[in-house]
Amino acid sequence: MRLDDFDPNDVDIEDQRGRGGGLGGMFGGGGGGQGFRIGGGGMGIGTILLLMAGAWLLGINPLSVLGLISGQQLASPTQQSAPVEAGADAASSCTVNAASQQSCNDLSSLNKTWRALFAEKGHDFAKPKLVFYSQNGSSGCGAAQSAMGPFYCPEDGGIYLDTDFYTQMDQQLGAKGQFARDYVIAHEYGHHVQNLLGTSGKVHAAQEANPAQANRLSVRLELQADCYAGVWAARNRDRLEQGDMESGLNAAHQIGDDVLLKEAGRNVNEAAFTHGSAAQRMAWLKKGLDSGDPAACNTFGSGEM
Repeated sequence: MRLDDFDPNDVDIEDQRGRGGGLGGMFGGGGGGQGFRIGGGGMGIGTILLLMAGAWLLGINPLSVLGLISGQQLASPTQQSAPVEAGADAASSCTVNAASQQSCNDLSSLNKTWRALFAEKGHDFAKPKLVFYSQNGSSGCGAAQSAMGPFYCPEDGGIYLDTDFYTQMDQQLGAKGQFARDYVIAHEYGHHVQNLLGTSGKVHAAQEANPAQANRLSVRLELQADCYAGVWAARNRDRLEQGDMESGLNAAHQIGDDVLLKEAGRNVNEAAFTHGSAAQRMAWLKKGLDSGDPAACNTFGSGEM
């Protein structure tokens, strides 16, 4: 995707790289090197990475998923650094490496696209911040850890990213190509859109009122964020290059709940899905790509919340 270089005055950046996140002993699943556990079975880091790859597409706080895996309470968030002001400091953080620059280019384009879409509908718009961290970090939702992958925190409107995840996408998840990486930021931005519109709050209230439907509602939230990612790409269709759509659809397939569970050697139980199957994720991303219309992204139907 051929995006313009980011406008340093239109991106809010926080850079936690080199600071450490103070996670303490949250990964200790018991003595003797037991490590991560789900239920009664020990799991290695490779399996955890596959399962937690879905966390960067989670509408609810992905840190709670990590808490379930470790079987422990999450560490309290450490003191956060102040967001970097727009301008020269943002430019410096965004040019640390190629992945940082691409992420900032995505963010700048997403800001412009969604600001215009919100204005069309008369909605108030507020930019999210992009928070870079390395291995460990902190957010308004709690501790951040690179094995979780990118995630959105509604408490502080932050998209959290350890850019090393892009290497994991390419080498471990089989989600290759620049547009696969663009899709990461665009999906998390979709959760920001849901937060601004109040959709996330309605879903979380419905989940609390009816826990039996919590997973189904989570899937609907995730699929809508996929569709919103497609809307952004459609609104910038003249920027797309040959192979971009295929790269994005492949990434959506590779992080489907069924694919991740199979790769991790787990049973595929549709009732336990929280993100959607590979087929569902591809279908809703494509719907956004084909329509370019946020109104086409109603994954909830009528009367579901």
